[in-house]
Amino acid sequence: MSDTTASRFPDGFTWGTATAAHQIEGGNTNNDWWAFEHDPASPAVESSGDATDSYHRWREDIDIVAGLGLDTYRFSLEWSRIEPAEGEFSQAALDHYARICERLRSRGIDPVVTFHHFTTPQWLAAKGGWEDAAIVERFAAFVDQAPARLDGLMARACTINEPNVVSFTGYVMGFFPPGKQLGMSELAQINATFVDAHRAAVDVIRTNSPDTPVGLTLSMAEWVAIDGGDERMAEERRISEDVFLDATGGDDFIGVQTYSRNRVGTSGAVGGEEGVETLIMGYEYWPQSLEATLRRAWQYTGGSTPLLVTENGIGTDDDAQRIRYLHTALEGVLRAIADGVDVRGYTCWSLLDNFEWTFGYAPRFGLVQVDRTTFARTLKPSAHWLAEVAAANALPEPRGSHV
Repeated sequence: MSDTTASRFPDGFTWGTATAAHQIEGGNTNNDWWAFEHDPASPAVESSGDATDSYHRWREDIDIVAGLGLDTYRFSLEWSRIEPAEGEFSQAALDHYARICERLRSRGIDPVVTFHHFTTPQWLAAKGGWEDAAIVERFAAFVDQAPARLDGLMARACTINEPNVVSFTGYVMGFFPPGKQLGMSELAQINATFVDAHRAAVDVIRTNSPDTPVGLTLSMAEWVAIDGGDERMAEERRISEDVFLDATGGDDFIGVQTYSRNRVGTSGAVGGEEGVETLIMGYEYWPQSLEATLRRAWQYTGGSTPLLVTENGIGTDDDAQRIRYLHTALEGVLRAIADGVDVRGYTCWSLLDNFEWTFGYAPRFGLVQVDRTTFARTLKPSAHWLAEVAAANALPEPRGSHV
């Protein structure tokens, strides 16, 4: 990486936005999230339903990305569509995702494909999901199908999106499927299963699509110890992040995904700091966390693996606040690069206002507003702002409501 000035990003730096299948496609009735949304006992506030109808409107979505001049689009495969029953693979579903890749390529956009983004087929969840180590073999079998069809089409492959979120939020907090509240020993085993699944998927992708760079995406936060909470913080960070960073050796990249920070005291999580704004999803407005996580991922792994920001953004109804957040976060990326951290691209979450899991449709992370009835897409000022940044490969001078 070179040619970085105070406001300019290195030559070849990539700019993109992202989505996930269940959050935008609509009608994904065959996975564990659909079942969770429709369970009256779950904390989910509403069904994903038709989402943004992107299973049918994907061409329009790609046209928006192209119109913004972005060169990267990260999206996910819906496992339950590709393997609706154990061992039964849908060629039509694989062809659908191949067409998305082909369309992206034709518009000069790199397809970044995520193989597991939170959702697991219901038939596999019924067998124990991520609590059963047999899922590693089943995941490898699923992954074996897709890269063979997508070989030569993918620019990069992400094996599993935020396995630490799936394990802790689903199996300890009970806020994601399967809605359980297990202990730390069970969590450690589930994390180990995710690690094994990632390593197996890397091997399969490299066999079937050997020229496709492959890596893991990890949810990371800036960790802050409060009032003697250093030891507790280090242990929570080890379970949440370090076990997965340890699993990235030999990967082609690490996807860093950051939104805020975690404050930890001697007894565990501490609420937000007085005077710091709390956002709709309950965490602090803390855009500087991205710089901190990039530096830590780089330092922890010994600077051995290039980094990509594969998610970063803010859920807010105030689009001027979104621009402020992105500007501050990107200032931190520039500082990290200037200090030798090998960051090769930035992907904003998300393209569309979409289904935000247990929170439903209330948090709006999108660069693009979506009408919940007509599905009409309307670009926000933040979309145009990011397009300007990408075109210049540099941050603009702060002005008006933009900062």
